[in-house]
Formats: sequence, C-alpha cells, structure tokens
Amino acid sequence: VLASETAKTWVNVHDNFRPLKDGSILWASERDGYRHLYRLEGGTAQQLTRGRWVMDELVGVDEKRGRLWFTGFADSTLEKQVYGLDFRKAGAKPQRLTAPGGWHEAVMDDAGQRLIVTSSTPSQPAQVWLGDGAGKRLAWIEENHLDGSHPYAPYLAAHVVPQFGTLAAADGQAMDWRLLKPAGPGPFPVLMQVYGGPHAHNVTRKFTSPIEQYLVSKGWAVFQLDNRGSNNRGMAFEAPIFRAMGGVEVQDQLAALGWIKAQPWAGKVAVNGWSYGGFMVLKLLEAAPGAFAAGIAGAPVTRWELYDTAYTERYLGNPVTEPAVYAKSGALGDAAKISDPLLLMHGMADDNVVFENSTALMTALQRAKTPFDLMVYPGATHATPGLEVHTWITRLKFLGRTVAPTGY
Repeated sequence: VLASETAKTWVNVHDNFRPLKDGSILWASERDGYRHLYRLEGGTAQQLTRGRWVMDELVGVDEKRGRLWFTGFADSTLEKQVYGLDFRKAGAKPQRLTAPGGWHEAVMDDAGQRLIVTSSTPSQPAQVWLGDGAGKRLAWIEENHLDGSHPYAPYLAAHVVPQFGTLAAADGQAMDWRLLKPAGPGPFPVLMQVYGGPHAHNVTRKFTSPIEQYLVSKGWAVFQLDNRGSNNRGMAFEAPIFRAMGGVEVQDQLAALGWIKAQPWAGKVAVNGWSYGGFMVLKLLEAAPGAFAAGIAGAPVTRWELYDTAYTERYLGNPVTEPAVYAKSGALGDAAKISDPLLLMHGMADDNVVFENSTALMTALQRAKTPFDLMVYPGATHATPGLEVHTWITRLKFLGRTVAPTGY
C-alpha cells in the first residue's frame, strides 16, 4: 500500500495521479479539507499547494525542470485558472498563467512543454489556443472572434452580462449566485435554474447559455445559485448532504428565493431543473407549497434506490441498512404536498435516471388527486439528444400559461 485516504463522509474519486521517475508520486488529497496536490515519497506526504481553495486537475509535469501545471480556484470560485508550480522548490507558490475574469480548461503534452487552453468569459464564447509553459499564447487554434460575420453577431447588442454575488448559508458559508435580467426597474418574472447536486459547479464566469439570453430578451430574469453540496468549494461545503440529500440544498435554494422576492425587480418566480435539478424542483415544491408560481422537473430522481450504487451509496449509504435515509431523501413521500403547477418531463429510454422514477411520481400525484402537465420522449435518453428545442418550446408554453406570456 503506497497511500490511503479516509474521511468521515466520503472520499472523492479523481485522476490526479502521476508517478515520477525518482519513485515519488504526485497525488491529490482533501485531507486538509480542500483538494490539493501532494508529493508522496518514502511513506511521507509533502503538501505542494495549500489554502482555502480547491486544486482542480493536474494538467502536466516537466520532471527535468521540476515544474507542474494544474487548474484550480486560487483566485476565485467563479474562475477556473491555469497555474504553474516549481514543485521541487521549498515554499514555492503557484503562478497564475491565464487571464483573470474568465474560465480556462487545459490539456498538456507529456513532456510538459505546450498547453492547449480553452478560454471563455461572460462576454466571449470559447476560444482555443496553443500556449507555452509560461502561459504565453503562441497561436490561435480557434479564435472564435465576435466580429460581424460571427453567428452571434446579430444578438450582440442585446447580450446581457450576468451579475454575480454571494448569499450566506445557514452555517455562514458563502454561496455564489448569478443573475441575468432585462434593463429597467421591472418587475420581471424570474426563472430559477437549479441543479444542486454533487460535482456541479454552475455559477461561473463563462459565456452564458443562449437560451438564457433568449429568456432575458423576452422579459425574464434568470437566477442560479450554487448551494451547499456543490463542487469546488471544499469538503465543509460539500459534506452537509452526507446521508441527507434533499436537505440543505433545498434550504439554500429557498433562502435564495426569499432574497429574490425581496428585490424590487422581481415578479413571480418559477423553478426549472433537470436530473438532480429535477429532483430539486420536486423537493422545493414539496417543502414550500405556494412559494413558486410553477415548477419544471426534467428527468428527476424520485427514489434514490433506483439510481447508480457507486454514486448514491457514496452519499446516502446502503439502502438495506439505512432505509430511513433513502425515504427522507426521496421525492415520493411528500409528493401529495405539491400544489403549484408542475411540468414533468422525461425521456422514456433514459438509462441514467430511469423512467420508473417519473412513473412512480405520476402514481403518487394521481393518488393524491394532484393535476400536473406531462411531456415524455419515446426513445430518448437522459439528455434527450436532438430534442432540446422541443423541450424548451414545451417549457415556454407551460410558463406562458402559468407564470407570464413568453411571446416566443
């Protein structure tokens, strides 16, 4: 055994493993509460990066020069940056190689000489470039310049740059939010986009989704919060969902709802989510009947016993020995509490969140005499490939009936 990791909750799986020619190993660990790089040698672990921030991914290593490259969040939880580090120098600090204000993904050649970086900002869609080990751009691979010939050019004048801020969770931790809204005082109908589950990191300084820009052009405000349980903020931020999915995430989103409703620009609020986000929509409608004008639950998990063991048992434990945890975390026990307009959507060939999740919910709602809207997609898998336009037309028609006309 070269190394082992233990935790009171769970150990996140990662790919940050690199054996070096001198017999040592580069390895990532969350043993101090944040994922950082370590060098394992002779039974000891030398910590290479440290601080109240998360190292994301080991990108490249130049063993001859004793230098490595990684992506991480040392500057901001909103921005993934590329950093270089002289790992054989005692006390060396990471050097940021990419520009602030954006989001950067990177891959590197085996020799640690050239980077390929994909960069995006709230005002610039993804660009791909070749750089050297110092982060200097050597050539564009895809400049994606927003000139008059760009497909997005006709919409640039209406492009809205998101606002960012933080809200305090019940335990005092800061939660990032992102808001896009039309100009003017409002009030505007608000669509809360939710995901809320493990691994997700949705509030970022990236180029925003065209559908969100479209919604703003039709008079909607679009809001998203990364609640506790989300990724890349450290284990104290992730761990509150341990044995308690559908708990603090719901509390955090309801706190965000309260903040939205206190804003002078906010009108009626609807909530939309897919997959874990669909599960969150159901839990929110169950926890706070009447708080939302409508909810849209796409491919929701309703019984965690139906989901992957490698994922679910990491967070909820064994369903045989902890049935109460599964019953409380599921979305069926309180389904009768749903009273707000609900649109349920699901691909009938979903091999990730299987369709039985939705049929179980349909049964519970029907037995409770609760009406709901339904759209199913025969033959479609979890992401409903090729049907994205239809899914949004369906959402907009539903929102037009229940919240505000969309005029699409």
